[in-house]
Amino acid sequence: MTIVAVHGIGNHLSGRSPEQAATELAGQWQLKLQHGFKAAGLGDHRLPALHAAYYAHHTHAAERQAVVPDVLALDEREESVVIAWAMALGSPNLQERQGLITAPLRQVLSWVSRRRNLPIGTVIRLAVQLAGEVRRYLHVPQVRAAALSTVAESIRRVRPRVVLAHSLGSVVAYEALHAHPELTVDCFVTLGSPLGLPSGIFDHLVPAPIADRGARPAGVRYWVNLADTGDLVAIPHRLGDRFPVDQHADTPSLFHLQPELARCRVRTA
Repeated sequence: MTIVAVHGIGNHLSGRSPEQAATELAGQWQLKLQHGFKAAGLGDHRLPALHAAYYAHHTHAAERQAVVPDVLALDEREESVVIAWAMALGSPNLQERQGLITAPLRQVLSWVSRRRNLPIGTVIRLAVQLAGEVRRYLHVPQVRAAALSTVAESIRRVRPRVVLAHSLGSVVAYEALHAHPELTVDCFVTLGSPLGLPSGIFDHLVPAPIADRGARPAGVRYWVNLADTGDLVAIPHRLGDRFPVDQHADTPSLFHLQPELARCRVRTA
């Protein structure tokens, strides 16, 4: 079995060419899969070949690389992503929701910090990184086109049985597979996916959702969604409410992917 892995936010590797970065990321993911296979009692001889689709050089904002994350530096679109993310993350009641919409952004993130018992610095760093990459991908046409082309070309070249897409990578892979229906995969695995994030991502997908439902890419035979309920990016974590997912499972890390990949193999044999 061959896998194409599509990375999420925060994976820009400076000082490497896209080809070098893809090789490095593939090596990191391969080690995690190897750990999972060994833990499941399967030898290395059954380990799938893994290739990475690297697109971070398109979504990365070079001007912010050396700057300490600051919510005051976010533009209007990025602020809207953060607000949508915070509200979905905390599932606030109506009174809280109205308060968050009008509150200063740092106050919103402080609310998330308290709600999730996380350091405010951690929440700010994640929010700034998420908002920046999501905004560049969804709202800068040339960035979106380049990222989609990169991922589609990786799938076309490798012809994998499985596409494993993490975080923002699940959005890029979803749209790439829709844009290229000739690309077929036995199993599409979304991991820690924000595809269903209201307002921030879901409402901007291409193709646009119909009747509040996203569509399965034509070339996808089976779709597995994996999520950790503690994941701050997988919001909402059950994609089945808005997408035709065949199977959902909660999993704490990539180390636990092996049973799900085996299930893909059985389903598509």
